[in-house]
Amino acid sequence: MSFVAARLLPFSSEATDVSPPTFQQPIVARGDLAEDEAATIELFRRNAQCVVHVATREIDQLVGSEEISEGAGSGFIWDRKGHIVTNNHVVDDSFQIHVILPGGTVWPATLVGRAPSKDLAVLKIEAPADLLVPVQAGTSSNLQVGQKVFAIGNPFGLDRTLTTGVISALDREIDSYQVHEGTETNRKIGGVIQTDAAINPGNSGGPILDSAGQLIGVSTAIYSVSGASSGVGFAIPVDTVRRFVPELIAHGKIVRPTIGVRLSSDRTSAGANTTTDGGVLIKHVDETSAAARAGLRGTRVVIGRRGDSHVQFGDMIVQADENEIRNLNDWYSFLASRKPGDEIAITIVRGPFSTAETRKTVKVVLESPTDL
Repeated sequence: MSFVAARLLPFSSEATDVSPPTFQQPIVARGDLAEDEAATIELFRRNAQCVVHVATREIDQLVGSEEISEGAGSGFIWDRKGHIVTNNHVVDDSFQIHVILPGGTVWPATLVGRAPSKDLAVLKIEAPADLLVPVQAGTSSNLQVGQKVFAIGNPFGLDRTLTTGVISALDREIDSYQVHEGTETNRKIGGVIQTDAAINPGNSGGPILDSAGQLIGVSTAIYSVSGASSGVGFAIPVDTVRRFVPELIAHGKIVRPTIGVRLSSDRTSAGANTTTDGGVLIKHVDETSAAARAGLRGTRVVIGRRGDSHVQFGDMIVQADENEIRNLNDWYSFLASRKPGDEIAITIVRGPFSTAETRKTVKVVLESPTDL
């Protein structure tokens, strides 16, 4: 059997067109917006003008070379003086920062202050006041799980993107690494808001708003294996922002009060502690400090009559007012809740590793830091 090659020929112009007529879908007038839709649209319209894009450049140290990398995050306008609030991790290690306003104008920014322990930073731009629309700050003291929230930011560089969700949980803790007084501490950021609003890379530093359009938090982190939103996002509560941003503007850092001591690392404190459940070991007491006036003692090396020496551990702080002190995070979190001039009660264990161990409570007046 053989096949004969053939070719397709076009229909004759006289062929009958049997295709069905094209159906045109009629345009139906859109109905009225639902009440919650209209409210969301108005909320975004009012608040998108408060949100900025933060663009950074930093130098990556590679083996035998350096490479400049670029980063991006979000922020929001704090006041008409040009102060911009964002996350510390957005601008950390950057040598160049620019802020892009809603109208598209680009402004060089200077770093005014930062608080690694709170993942907050404040920038300053010299833009005209009429271009700056400050966010309206609310409170995080009365938030409730299930409350609706709105996140505005620049995920993946997509400017002023709105996502919505609810408050999934309150009073979460997330890690914040920093070095304090020469000691590396794994600090915790407490009181953090958990939300299922989509927060992706680039959202960091952007505002989280309530249904009234008021700032209740600052997007800071997501829990994700892939790096994209997994429905578990975190925000720094606005009460923390309201408390510390003015200090960052005025001093460049958090003005945490002090008692005039240097403390040992958690590992050293644990090694010196055999009789109490946690605590912070005093390594050194400044001679003219409030701690010295209260009779607190630091760790020292004692030389015996025969020239031999041994370490005499200092006092172990185990409680401050009604707060148990188990580690450095507990201590610094306590200090962050107080201000210079406050009188506090410190409970210490004297003589850990000793049969002569005693427990006592002393009154100490908190002092201002000396390195402002």
